[in-house]
Amino acid sequence: MPNWELKNCCERDQVSFLVTIAIFSVVILALWRTFIMTPFKLITVFLHEASHAIACKLTCGQVEGMQVHANEGGVTQTRGGVYWLILPAGYLGSSFWGMALVLASTNLITARIAAGGLAVALLIVLFIAQNWTLRGLCIGFIIFLAVVWVLQEKTTVRILRYVILFIGVMNSLFSVYDIYDDLISRRVHTSDAEKFAEICPCPCTGVGWGVIW
Repeated sequence: MPNWELKNCCERDQVSFLVTIAIFSVVILALWRTFIMTPFKLITVFLHEASHAIACKLTCGQVEGMQVHANEGGVTQTRGGVYWLILPAGYLGSSFWGMALVLASTNLITARIAAGGLAVALLIVLFIAQNWTLRGLCIGFIIFLAVVWVLQEKTTVRILRYVILFIGVMNSLFSVYDIYDDLISRRVHTSDAEKFAEICPCPCTGVGWGVIW
């Protein structure tokens, strides 16, 4: 029978996990406009652009370049592929990676896999990056992840899972904020959702697609 009353639903570790997510969310929102959060915002923009690139490759297109800018913007140049799948992949992909990193943080082995996968992705993008902001971001976060990994394996400072969780929570929050900022608060007409509304035959505006996404 379904446990609708949620009796005994949360063990001590599960409660700690949820409390940690809540604390990270409060810290991220409190420090949102400070320079401390800038590297983590840029890594989120990186994952947004990387999602465009992955969607392009999965639909047989070609990625010609990628940029991440210091003003928290980014662009991925693609040729071919299925445009109506590539466009929403940025916002939705950022949310997906946030979810994946949050889930990966629940176990040390999966946290290691997530950290290694992120480092490999940064290394690959380093060679197609078209500006120094993205190159610096790739190099900086590869070094950062390497330091965290060494601390995890060689010392008693075991923070790898918390770092992966923090990046995951950051991605989840930023993806929602990005849609709000681009489509509602200041209506960026070059946003992915506005472009999607232009090519979609449905009578839906960019704001509408942003809400749906």
